[in-house]
Amino acid sequence: MSAPAALGDDEAVDVLRRHGRHSSAFLTMNTGIRRLSLAGLDGFAAYRESGSRHLFELCGPVCAYDDRERVLAALLERARGERRRVGAVQLSYDDALLHAGHGFVVNQLGASFSIALDGYSLRGQRMVKVRNMVNRARREGVSVRERPPGEADDPDRAAALDRVDAAWLRAKGRHVKELDFLIGERGGPGRPYRRLFTAAHQGRTVGYVSYSPVFGERAGWLYDLTRRLPEAPPGTVDLLFASALKQFQEEGCGWLHLGFTPFVRLGDPAEGPGPSSPFLRRVLELLARRGQALYPAAAQESFKLKWRPQHIEPEYLAFQNGVSAAAVWNLLRLTRTV
Repeated sequence: MSAPAALGDDEAVDVLRRHGRHSSAFLTMNTGIRRLSLAGLDGFAAYRESGSRHLFELCGPVCAYDDRERVLAALLERARGERRRVGAVQLSYDDALLHAGHGFVVNQLGASFSIALDGYSLRGQRMVKVRNMVNRARREGVSVRERPPGEADDPDRAAALDRVDAAWLRAKGRHVKELDFLIGERGGPGRPYRRLFTAAHQGRTVGYVSYSPVFGERAGWLYDLTRRLPEAPPGTVDLLFASALKQFQEEGCGWLHLGFTPFVRLGDPAEGPGPSSPFLRRVLELLARRGQALYPAAAQESFKLKWRPQHIEPEYLAFQNGVSAAAVWNLLRLTRTV
């Protein structure tokens, strides 16, 4: 086994450019994410610790396809040395199969949604509701522009975005949580590589959407983080999304990824990539049916489906050596589901 090697943020982005297959792989650049790399190997495993006995890997090994075994083995060795058990979230089918081969139980956690932009249009009867919302926001006087990267350092601009964040979180209510670990952020090491679109109404910022780069076979942009003021005119988020989509199309971008939604489209465990946990399946189904007070998965799925994504892909959750109540609890705490 090669010795661990230090990997800077810019080097990690270069690895993502070469080997980032997962549409959410840029989340590995978030604040607080640790990256394990090996000397002489072009890749890393991203993870965060939760409690004293668990660590959770994000999006599977980021490396050449044939090096995945080595990277995962290094992460498992690190965990053994720290007396921790490994969990993994947002795994593709192939990476879930890899983990199953190392003794993990694997359950589907949710699904990700993607739009192929070549030939995509908001015309037609099926998109009439989307067009109505976009046009309504325009009639109300909402305007959208992309902000140059340097503007993020402007104190007035940052304060305006901070006010949107604070109002958005207050409006969600004390029981509804924002998922952590599985969503993007405005700042952190990845900030220079993201794109930010803001909505203005009557001279003030009323919402924004940030997009993270996606590499690999379906390269493009990931719809990453959305915020709006509660009093923003109806259709503000739709106008933001439609404006960014048009910009990406004009640039010749291939894909716009809508991101991952947990607890939706849970398929038949028998068709999964490995042995699954009936206990975990029951927990996930319960969250799907009754967990709207904790996370509005159904509303998230509905928003994504109205844009007619052509590609919907299952994503998996895996636990080393079986599922325990403590491991599930630590994952829920890590993601701020509870």
